[in-house]
Amino acid sequence: MASEVKIYTTPTCPYCTRAKKFLDDSAVKYQEFNVAEDKAARDEMRNKCNSMTVPTICIDGEILVGFDEAALREKLGL
Repeated sequence: MASEVKIYTTPTCPYCTRAKKFLDDSAVKYQEFNVAEDKAARDEMRNKCNSMTVPTICIDGEILVGFDEAALREKLGL
């Protein structure tokens, strides 16, 4: 199981909602960053993750952009 999961989201993004539901349903602990309101998180997503798309999910330093359940399962070892 991954040790650090970060998800960068916006409140109106349906794929963000689906990704968070998947993580919750899978009992994966994660940190959420609302990039619509948090400039520092938005800058981190852009600079560290090289992404301006939500959801951007960082799993132990690996980046997934968008909600792809199969890729999430693989990266999380589910």
